[in-house]
Amino acid sequence: MDQHDLDVLDEIQRRVLWLATRIVDAANHDRGAGDGVKVGGHQASSASLVTAMTALWFAHLDAEDRVAVKPHASPVFHAIQYLLGNLDRSYLPRLRARGGLQSYPSRTKDPDEVDFSTGSVGLGAAAPLFAAVTRRYVDAHFGARPHSRFVALIGDAELDEGNIWEAVADPATTGLGNVMWVVDFNRQSLDRVVPGVRIDQWRGQFEAAGWHVVEVKYGRRLAEAYDRPGGTALRDWIDAMPNEQYQSLFGLTGPALRKQFLDGAPEGIAALIADVSDADLGPLVTDLGGHDLAALLDAYAQCDAVTDRPSVVFAYTVKGWGLPIAGNPRNHSALLTGEQVDALRAAQGLTRDTEWDRLDPASPAGIRAGQRREALSRAPRERALGVTVPQATNVRANKPISTQEVFGRVLVDLARDPQVGRYLVTTAPDVATSTNLAGFINKTGVFAPTAQRSWSEDRMLRWTESPEGQHIELGISEMNLFLLLGQLGLAWDLSGQPLLPVGTVYDPFVLRGLDAFLYGTYSGARFVVAGTPSGVTLAPEGGAHQSTITASVGLELPGVTFVEPAYAASLDWLLCDAFGHIAGADRATPTAVPTEDGAYYFRLSTRPVDQAPFEAARARLGDAVLHQAYPHLADAPTVQLAASGAVLPEVLAAAAELADEGVAAHVVDVTSLDRLYRAWQRTLRQGVRTATVPSVPGALRSAFADRVPVVTVHDAASHAMAWLGSAVAAPAVPLGVDEFGQSGSVHDLYDLHDLLPGSIVNAALAALSLR
Repeated sequence: MDQHDLDVLDEIQRRVLWLATRIVDAANHDRGAGDGVKVGGHQASSASLVTAMTALWFAHLDAEDRVAVKPHASPVFHAIQYLLGNLDRSYLPRLRARGGLQSYPSRTKDPDEVDFSTGSVGLGAAAPLFAAVTRRYVDAHFGARPHSRFVALIGDAELDEGNIWEAVADPATTGLGNVMWVVDFNRQSLDRVVPGVRIDQWRGQFEAAGWHVVEVKYGRRLAEAYDRPGGTALRDWIDAMPNEQYQSLFGLTGPALRKQFLDGAPEGIAALIADVSDADLGPLVTDLGGHDLAALLDAYAQCDAVTDRPSVVFAYTVKGWGLPIAGNPRNHSALLTGEQVDALRAAQGLTRDTEWDRLDPASPAGIRAGQRREALSRAPRERALGVTVPQATNVRANKPISTQEVFGRVLVDLARDPQVGRYLVTTAPDVATSTNLAGFINKTGVFAPTAQRSWSEDRMLRWTESPEGQHIELGISEMNLFLLLGQLGLAWDLSGQPLLPVGTVYDPFVLRGLDAFLYGTYSGARFVVAGTPSGVTLAPEGGAHQSTITASVGLELPGVTFVEPAYAASLDWLLCDAFGHIAGADRATPTAVPTEDGAYYFRLSTRPVDQAPFEAARARLGDAVLHQAYPHLADAPTVQLAASGAVLPEVLAAAAELADEGVAAHVVDVTSLDRLYRAWQRTLRQGVRTATVPSVPGALRSAFADRVPVVTVHDAASHAMAWLGSAVAAPAVPLGVDEFGQSGSVHDLYDLHDLLPGSIVNAALAALSLR
């Protein structure tokens, strides 16, 4: 790139810096929220990435490339999208306002096109890595897509997050030559200037994981100074200078800066800079590579040339570059004053009337912006898979069977379906066989970029690794599981291929990956995850492996439908229904919810459950009723017993005991507590918003008798189902697991937590007494 092009890019980056700064300023000073709460924003953290992002969007990226932007640099992203013509001017003063620009880049809530949501630090960095894993899978199974580079722009403090290193170290992410991370190496965190520089440690960790590492440390001024006589000594001193001392230079000028720079310097350094004026010394010694457009573009090209492994660029930057708060140790959330903003505007040659203008389309900078807009434009992507998922596989269950086993059988049956099978892809964090994916793996194989030789024979499990495999095995990291599921669930957009992704994990460890689970669903990813085994029903494993709050998590997570069936047929129906929604097909089944779109969380068990009660209810009521929630016993109940999952045998036994005592108990198997709760909430919210009497939603009305006392029984925290009493306007006694469990038999643990039939009977009598 010649000097003219670099000058054009420099003009563009100065306008990007201005717009990003003014976007935050307008949010805080032009718009009064009236609630006394600071709007906030990150002018300094945005400024440090202006050069790196300008170089990417205005000189390096192609239309098929995908980029995750550091959360605090969202104003820079929106400024760039505005200059490219992809964002309406009306949004610029509306950062962090309702219906405006989000605080951090959001796939689902921002008005301009965002590739990866960011916000919870570390996750946005890892997401492009797993998007590249997904692309490698898609290319192997469905033919090569147009080449894409998956880029992450991350803050250096994000490297403190453990999930970063879990992702880097996972075998599934090796060899991805289309991945580049750009680390905004400004050596400041939220609270302070970081003592010491950990570049040697981080470089070593990346290289040990097989990454290609590039450092962009110095700009052209310093590079030229190092080439002059004595330049090596100058470089050695700047390299050796404590980070805190170096950062302190940004707040100084003139003789004070020279004195600070020379404090502790070896003999001879003062003479080397004696001919550098006070005015030139600051720009010289603070000339870092992360603000040198040519140096960054060269680094990006170096990464493109390395095609057999991921790359990371450490771009040395100044937090607050180009602003009067540059390098200040407390500049993270600092805001420029009105006078400082006025000065910056004037330096840009702008006025109050022109400050939001785009680049002059007839100028070299405006022409470049127009060219880049055309070069980066994308065609719309199709989200629907366009296949019909069967309403059921009609899995056979003639004897007691666990939901975990049924789950595995249904997947195998779907894998045989000529329409559906090729789109299924499973993943697990080293628990595939113990969560019953072995049958699916035997049929489809394990995915590997190249075929791997098997050195042992196992008649029970054929662990065949090849590009044709449909299971992606991960190391023991639940964060990686949900990060990969999220990207598989966005493959329709990021790789042009809708998939049917399935993950399995021990239910207690859903919580280990919760941040990434939330990240995937916030981003709009669609997938199925099975948490299994679950609850204190996993009795011998003890309290550390017995999940109690995961049902509440599934119920409360937006964008997630929580499902906890007890019987084989209902699991079969519900799993097929979930895949139908993910595939985007028109679902005309009784379980279909037209507005339902997102992930599905199945909480399953290894406890074999007798299928006879379900089959009896099926014969009595028919499948149409059973697709929602179904009564087992009394038509005119005195008390209602509501339960989910593995505890149904105890609930049915309690109902029989109550019947012997003359109490008619109505048993409701709640297969999706989530769907019932959402239906109830919809009617309540409608009543609140219209000042009308809320109606009782159909699912609740058909499953429960009005104003009849309720006992809820759940192998989970008791509060997860306790709301059912309010929903049916009746006294309620919730039973569940509200303390850590311990080792024992299922009977022992159910006894400890009041889940045995006798306790349920007593709870029913207590509920009756509350009428």
